[in-house]
Order: sequence, then structure tokens, then C-alpha cells
Amino acid sequence: MPEQKTEEELWQQYRKTRDPAIREAFIKQYAPLVKYAAGKVAVGMPQNVEFDDLVGFGVFGLIDAIDKYDPEKNVKFKTYAVTRIRGAIFDELRQIDWVPRSVRQKTREIEAAISTLEAQLGRTATDQEVAKALGLDEAEYFKVIQKVSGTSIISLNELWYSSDENDKVSIVDSIESPSSLNPDVMVVNEEIRRVIVEAINELPDKEKKILVLYYYEDLTLKDIGRVLEVTESRVSQLHTKAIAHLRAKLTNIRKGIV
Repeated sequence: MPEQKTEEELWQQYRKTRDPAIREAFIKQYAPLVKYAAGKVAVGMPQNVEFDDLVGFGVFGLIDAIDKYDPEKNVKFKTYAVTRIRGAIFDELRQIDWVPRSVRQKTREIEAAISTLEAQLGRTATDQEVAKALGLDEAEYFKVIQKVSGTSIISLNELWYSSDENDKVSIVDSIESPSSLNPDVMVVNEEIRRVIVEAINELPDKEKKILVLYYYEDLTLKDIGRVLEVTESRVSQLHTKAIAHLRAKLTNIRKGIV
């Protein structure tokens, strides 16, 4: 970083001058955040998604974060930047449409089955009930869940909008850590946040815990497996089921069913 100025002073200067030298210094300083975010996204992705590509996508998010960051909002840059970097990676993945059509179709079928069942039952559907609705036995159902696991992370980062198109929030930004509230959540529409948090809280405890441990406590799927005393593969299944249930609940709320 340029000498003899605090980082806070440099941010204030950059906001006023857009000095390319300061911008470049910030890019170099915070480049590790890009690899960190890309590494998190890479978990569970199929082999055709290259880590270096994710890093490249994330750099655009870092640059965007630097250009749009406002230190006066009392949000740490690291927190703000990770959200932007992650968003840029998912935007690019959506554009290149990396998910095979057959997998995307299976994901839609699972979510539709869960949505229909939970609207009828007024509660979270069990694995047995979802499998039966899909015409599968439980073993076949879990095989399908494992197959579509790579799509669940993108699903969690899709945006929800209020009646004002400028008010938007991703589902992942509404998962609350037990110890703190993601600062970015505080600036979005309160009603959207309330609905999403309510839907998350209705998930089974183990699924809800996995979302919090993965997205806000920064544990890997393997680490979560140790905490919950289950295999990494089982954690992946539970993560995928949590996202499917969550998206189904939100779909029903949007339709006014629940």
C-alpha cells in the first residue's frame, strides 16, 4: 500500500480521486480473498469447472467491490468484497450454463415435489415422502440428491426481489450466524429478509446447522462432517436437501400458499 497513510485514509482518497495506483494497491492487497471465495465455490463442483476460471471470474467481483465500496457504511471491506466476489463467480457460472440439462431437470423435479408436498402437508416433507412423490425408493432418491449436489450452491445465491427492483437479496445473505448478522443483510428490504430467515428457521436442525457452518463459520464439508459425526458425502447430501427444501418453501411463500 502507498506509504504514510492509513487504509481508511486511502479509501477516502480513492473515493474522491479514483487514483489507479490506489486501486491497484487494493487489488494486490485483497487478491487472497478471490482465491478464498473461489475455493469455497469449487467444493462440490464437477471436474469441468476449473478453479483458475473461478478465480478469474472472482477478480471482476473484487474490482467491482473496490469501485463501489463506501467506508462510511461501517461494513468491513473484507465482508463486502467476499459477497461481491462470490456474486461475480456465480453470475459467470450462470452465463456459461455449466450444469447439464438432465441434472437441471432433476433439480427442478425435486424442488417441485417438495413444494407441492409441503404446501399440502403444512410442514417439512420427509425423505420417504419426497422419494415416493418422485416414484423412487429412498436409495434411488439419495443417488439423485448426490448427483445434483453441485447445483445447490448456485441455487442459494439466486436473487430475490421486492416490488422495487433495486431492493434485492440473495438467499445466502439472509442466513444468520448464531453470533452475528451479516452486515450486508442490514441494507436490504426487511420484509424479504424476514421471509427468507423464517423459511431457513423451519428447516430441520441438522440442515439448518450445515448452512450456517458452511456459509458463515467457513467450515468445509469435511470439517462439518467431523462436527456432526457423519461422512463428507452425507454432509453434501444434507446440504443439497436443505437448499431444495429452502427453495421450495420460498416458492410457496411467493405464491402465497403458506
